[in-house]
Amino acid sequence: MSVQRRNTKQRALILDAVRNRCDHPTAEDIYLDVRHRDERISRATVYRNLRLLEQTHAITCVKAPGGDRFDLRLDAHCHVVCIECGTVIDATVPYDKAADQSVAQATGFTITSHSTIFEGVCPACQARGQVKAAN
Repeated sequence: MSVQRRNTKQRALILDAVRNRCDHPTAEDIYLDVRHRDERISRATVYRNLRLLEQTHAITCVKAPGGDRFDLRLDAHCHVVCIECGTVIDATVPYDKAADQSVAQATGFTITSHSTIFEGVCPACQARGQVKAAN
């Protein structure tokens, strides 16, 4: 039996908060933004509704080093994460569907998608000289 989910005022505020940002915010970022509009909303409500919005494909979750980030883009695309400041941006390279097929052949899995996260140092951190030694 499927449970019908109501589109609540809180969920709308949370989705608006994600829409109003272009920086792949964390759940905490969204919570702080929503609290400015409704001081009664709890952290648990924000976290629960972010997961629901992800499950219903209204947003996507980027499993980035340092914690989950949320994204309005629903298409398959790559991300780049700064290992110094944690900035997450969309990579401007095409999604590689051939990788799905290669992994499916090699493992026997039916691959539905994959995520690619590149790690590096963003231009702002490079300019500040915050480059870690390469491993």
